Amino acid sequence: QVQLVESGGGLVQAGGSLRLSCAASGSIFSIRVMGWYRQAPGKQRELVALITSGGSNYADSVKGRFTISRDNAKNTVYLQMNSLKPEDTAAYVCNAEVRYYGPYRSYWGQGTQVTVSS
Repeated sequence: QVQLVESGGGLVQAGGSLRLSCAASGSIFSIRVMGWYRQAPGKQRELVALITSGGSNYADSVKGRFTISRDNAKNTVYLQMNSLKPEDTAAYVCNAEVRYYGPYRSYWGQGTQVTVSS
């Protein structure tokens, strides 16, 4: 089994910054993809950013403001969020595609709340 634990959420004023972390632990042989999704009240979950060995991708709404990075030795993914806007307010959830033996499987964290005040 694999556990994903997020941290770093909180309350920040518009224009401020936060750094989210997500650490994967458990039965891990390799991690193919790590990413961040977010879900605001009354809205569908959306992809924020993801990172693979080949690079990273971002939602258009966060390009130029958010940066995703990964520490493979620690099985940890980070999301540096700058120039935060009220519309970034959401629960941010970490995802990882992990393989121990057999096929890769998708795992989700519990989420961390980010609230941006205007």
